[in-house]
Amino acid sequence: MFVPFFLTLRKAGVPASLREYLTLLEAMRAGVAGYDVEHFYYLARSALVKDERNLDKFDRVFAHCFKGLEGSIEALFADIPAEWLKKLAEKTLTDEEKKLVESLGGWDKLMETLKQRLAEQQKRHQGGSKWIGTAGTSPFGAYGYNPEGIRIGQDEGRQGRAVKVWDKREFKNLDDDVEIGTRNIKVALRRLRRFARHGAATELDLPDTIRATAHNGGMLDIKMVAERRNTVKVLLFLDVGGSMAQHVRACEELFTAARTEFKHLEYFYFHNCLYESVWRDNRRRHAERIPTWQVMHTYGTDYRVVMVGDASMSPYEIVQPGGSVEHWNEEAGIVWMQRLLHTYPKAAWLNPMPEKHWGYTSSIEMMEKIMGGRMFPLTLAGLDGAMRELGR
Repeated sequence: MFVPFFLTLRKAGVPASLREYLTLLEAMRAGVAGYDVEHFYYLARSALVKDERNLDKFDRVFAHCFKGLEGSIEALFADIPAEWLKKLAEKTLTDEEKKLVESLGGWDKLMETLKQRLAEQQKRHQGGSKWIGTAGTSPFGAYGYNPEGIRIGQDEGRQGRAVKVWDKREFKNLDDDVEIGTRNIKVALRRLRRFARHGAATELDLPDTIRATAHNGGMLDIKMVAERRNTVKVLLFLDVGGSMAQHVRACEELFTAARTEFKHLEYFYFHNCLYESVWRDNRRRHAERIPTWQVMHTYGTDYRVVMVGDASMSPYEIVQPGGSVEHWNEEAGIVWMQRLLHTYPKAAWLNPMPEKHWGYTSSIEMMEKIMGGRMFPLTLAGLDGAMRELGR
């Protein structure tokens, strides 16, 4: 059963050799991984991947080949019985029925009510409007509908309205080796380039050599000059996970182009809104965080900031302390956004959501206002506009 897995890896561009595949089989025969899919994942990754740039490709192939074998994901804050969240049906409402479903009335009320439900509920519920369950209109659970709720035990978002996500989620790094079918993205990014000559004189300056030779009575006088380099410095902040999953391809193309065009490029990941920390590796984002303060004190104010994200989230994630869907943030996201923009005045936000839909999501309008109107669609025209803005 591992041969298709090995061949799919090769097809996806992971340069795994036959010797490495045989090593994996030997380790399996020796019982290194046992019967645990997670142990097998790490064993296979160790045996078949030699370059960390191929880890994301490996993850995609592994998920495709062994779909359905995933182990259970532990909850972040409490042990909610899996039976309560078993998907037997999925709630589908008409637009008229959705208008009749009311929210609980704010952040504090929502969190207080969840605490009460956890203390009171004793069994599984489905199709209701109160308890933690499925296929209902309760604010707590999965596969139902509520204008303001906490998603628990659901694979991915459906309505884009969750205030909190109870389950531990795994994000993946963007692949910086994506082959772009067109050079248009790179051409758009080149509007931001600012060239200067620094360092040792290693290139022949032909015009100056000709001029100096002529002035020297025909005796050759070679003139050298330092290499011409792009001096623009860029901080790239990439939103990953959740609703950004559908925009991975476009973001990877942008990421690849940026890595090619900018010599001085630093990148960080965040989720939905900027808070007190960011990270570089999505596989270790829970263990290896970088304080946002550290970023702002490490990189000078001459850096340009490019934020990439759909800005589609609960408004609480922007304005409410504790509003983050994944952790308790002591300060609201808007506070950190304002600090970042104060440190780096030249900043722009690239949004992969079609611009015609921005007006239907309040959080996009809020973030665009925070950015001072410097939000651009992730299109060629939008890239061109963003680079012009950053180049002023």
